[in-house]
Amino acid sequence: MKKVGKALYIGLIFLFLYLPIFTLIVMSFNNNERTSGIWYGFTLRWFGEIFENHDMLEALINTLVIAIVSAVIATVVGVAASVGIMAYSRRQRALVLQLTNIPLVNAEIVTAVSLMMAFAMFGISLGMGTILFSHICFCLPYVILNVLPKLRQTGTSTYEAARDLGAGPVKAFFSVVLPDIMPGVATGFLMSFTMSVDDFVITYFTRGAGINTLSTLIYSQQKRGIRASMCALSTVIFLIVLVVLLIRYFLGNRTADKTVKQ
Repeated sequence: MKKVGKALYIGLIFLFLYLPIFTLIVMSFNNNERTSGIWYGFTLRWFGEIFENHDMLEALINTLVIAIVSAVIATVVGVAASVGIMAYSRRQRALVLQLTNIPLVNAEIVTAVSLMMAFAMFGISLGMGTILFSHICFCLPYVILNVLPKLRQTGTSTYEAARDLGAGPVKAFFSVVLPDIMPGVATGFLMSFTMSVDDFVITYFTRGAGINTLSTLIYSQQKRGIRASMCALSTVIFLIVLVVLLIRYFLGNRTADKTVKQ
């Protein structure tokens, strides 16, 4: 009974997690231009419309460009900030970390409105640049949150040893410290990329006229019904992420097996 109860409990959890995604996938094959709860027949034409819809392709490109650029800049700045934070005393470090964590626990609407008001106060017109700046500010704490624990684990002994052997500060950092903290850097980058792609509120309040990302385009379609081609695009994105995760899982298991054999 315990095994049946555990299996039922886990099944319910996965049902709540993946039933909306399964519904989205089903609607992407529904032969109806707008999403609805009625099945009109099976079709694949919405996947072809992805490449024919100019607004959707433009929103997809904008989303990816903003996510990649903001994640890269936030990662670089976050790593540098983490190294600087580690140079503080324990009390100063705790204070800076508390200030860094404020955007994480703060309501996203507050961050979005404050950024919009700041741009208006300084006379900065909204556009792609304001979206990028806002996303960098939004993603930066996530990078610091992932990099700092790795820096604590690394310590300063290897860096000081590299300096004693004649390496300069920059070379010692890139040769010794960076490889040790790379898992945290990679996690911070991926988290920043994911949060940027997923964001709607900050993008909505800091974008200029005529600039759309996938989230804002979906929001603009909801009054008339979301197009089935948008469901098809979401299905493609989900399948790509699923394949990448499966490849990462199998490669990780193969690496672990090789390590055990050695």
